[in-house]
Amino acid sequence: MVDQRQVMSFRARAQQLCRAEGALADTAVLDIGVQDTGPDGGRWALAVRGVDARAVPDEDLILLWTVRGAPHLYRRADAGRVAAAVEPYSEADAGKRIYDAARPLKAAGIANLAALDEVATRMRAIVTEPTVKGVVSGRLAEVMPEPYLRFCRPCDATHLYEMPFRLAAVRAGLELQLDTSPPVLRRTPGFRRATTAGDRFDLVRAYLRLLGPATPRHVAEFLDAPVKDVKARWPDDVVEVVVDGETRWLLAADEEALAAGDATGTRLLGPFDLFLQARDRATLVPHAAHAKELWPVLGRPGAVLADGQLVGTWRPRKSGRTMTVSVRPWQALPATTRAAIADQAERLAAHRAVTLAGVDITD
Repeated sequence: MVDQRQVMSFRARAQQLCRAEGALADTAVLDIGVQDTGPDGGRWALAVRGVDARAVPDEDLILLWTVRGAPHLYRRADAGRVAAAVEPYSEADAGKRIYDAARPLKAAGIANLAALDEVATRMRAIVTEPTVKGVVSGRLAEVMPEPYLRFCRPCDATHLYEMPFRLAAVRAGLELQLDTSPPVLRRTPGFRRATTAGDRFDLVRAYLRLLGPATPRHVAEFLDAPVKDVKARWPDDVVEVVVDGETRWLLAADEEALAAGDATGTRLLGPFDLFLQARDRATLVPHAAHAKELWPVLGRPGAVLADGQLVGTWRPRKSGRTMTVSVRPWQALPATTRAAIADQAERLAAHRAVTLAGVDITD
């Protein structure tokens, strides 16, 4: 039997949320991708893992639409293996990942993988220089036939379905220019998709390594893939563990690490940090009311991680060149944790290049 505290501490250590310093080369979460959503996205996720993200040259990072169509940061040197890793596992998988776009394609007799290849070919022909997403979308709508298109009421215009658009970009050898809003797409110099991802970038193994112990359903939900396809790629070198009465699996090489004791350290995790992306939310946050606060339908807060446990939420309030960090703890916090939160808030303000006006902890 493995308890919740062991699982949480294992993940905190595996994701290097206990270390003070690190470099891109040895930052484990870059193997699965660091979601870059919101102002406290990818670079802050690196910072809370000890990387001086402000000192990392832009050319060492690459931003791609990958898992669940979300933008993720990777090491630029790994782009080819990442492209192989995020490739749909099957025709059925491709259909699941593109959501409602699969239905009109099927009705027209167009295979999902073939559709992604066709969109990728057209996209690459359009993006010969850095091009704003809206322009790419508009030009695609002019050259793609009806099964690929939908009418968008908010825009009062006809667009390509969103998920094929996003998932085809990597196939086209296109990246997102860093720090652009709206997104700007450009060709990745010298891009070549690897023939295989290798164990390090294999997404099933990476999930188990960073978010285990887990079940095939957890991994499938993370990838938006069919459980059948995940099971077909389930590693042989795994061990069974029981968490809260549920049988899960862990890479055998990590079995000893699971029993290594409590994690230490306090971090202000961004709303889409990988630690919060695990699909066993009841393990992350056992209390239903706390889970509802952490994962609302709109406007997610960040989470306070203290010694391997999530102990509250936080939100930044920016005013001009100053920022206040508001914290809602879920339990009484000791003075040491409060001091650590204040220290992390100072780091966040420095990361954002603003002055910290204060930390407001609501008891």
